[in-house]
Amino acid sequence: MIKKGFYIALLVAVILALSLISFFLFFRKNVQTCNDGTAYNECSKIKPYFCVNGILTEKASACGCSNLSKVNGDKCISEYQYEPQKIALNFTLNGEKKTIHFIVYKKLNDYLSGLPRYIDFSGNETTLLDFKLRSLNEEQQREFLLPLVVRIENLARNKEDQARIAISIIQNIPFGNSNKTSKIGNIEIEYYRYPYEVLYDFQGVCGEKSELLGFLLREIGYGSAFIYYNQENHEAMGIKCPVKKSLDNTGYCFIETTGPSIITDYRTEYVSVGQLTSIPEIIPIDGSLYFGEKNFYEYKDANTLNKIRERAKEYETINYIQHLQFNNLKKKYGLASF
Repeated sequence: MIKKGFYIALLVAVILALSLISFFLFFRKNVQTCNDGTAYNECSKIKPYFCVNGILTEKASACGCSNLSKVNGDKCISEYQYEPQKIALNFTLNGEKKTIHFIVYKKLNDYLSGLPRYIDFSGNETTLLDFKLRSLNEEQQREFLLPLVVRIENLARNKEDQARIAISIIQNIPFGNSNKTSKIGNIEIEYYRYPYEVLYDFQGVCGEKSELLGFLLREIGYGSAFIYYNQENHEAMGIKCPVKKSLDNTGYCFIETTGPSIITDYRTEYVSVGQLTSIPEIIPIDGSLYFGEKNFYEYKDANTLNKIRERAKEYETINYIQHLQFNNLKKKYGLASF
């Protein structure tokens, strides 16, 4: 009789546990959230944003500000928020061209341009990653770049489209060197922009634009890496993706940042260099999400584009079907040429 009672009690406990788990999963599935995962009517981890009907909105009166700014109504005000300048960040997503209008500030740009371009590790050897993280982690810069992350997140429900928007924005910022120089001691070197300076100047070289993209991808949640080709003196970005579709099975898919291109397409011809043929250095940065786990159409599209290139290179022309294919890809990704 005791044994029978024990089994009945155990059965009741199991049923109760399963019911609680089912309720939790149902509740979790049906909780309404903004595109960064913040539940409706709650503060985002990015201050001062509040989730209202699926959109992250500034509400400093409820969510507060970081320790780098002060509450002013529902906004956060920084000492570097002076001399605003409007920029238009263009991007293409699934064939649709759109624009984010964003404000950058001269005072912050001047502050960043005045920071030293060297790292003093008291005799210890510094790595390329040390310099990258120094640029990515500058706290005042982060404060002013996070609003762009929020704008991107508000535009797309799924994370992969958020990454696509970020990538296209960076690719559509013009390529250009700075006319400034830096000094280390008596040695004058080429000036290297911080990510925010790329936005303010509205131009950048491959490494500078890659750092800005690296910041955006990390804040959206993606694992990424800098891909540095020492022999060709070129830098691109990588995003965590299925190993079989990644660059040389590194686990990172290639992203060209100097102009519009398709994720995984590393076969572009570069001026004075040709194709990238050397073995690159992979420099990972934080982030856990993988790109391409759901609908990795870029991989197929990049292969199609490469076949068109091969045909054009061999025959100096492409057939009618390939002409149609290229026009479709051109519209889909905002490409200039193949």
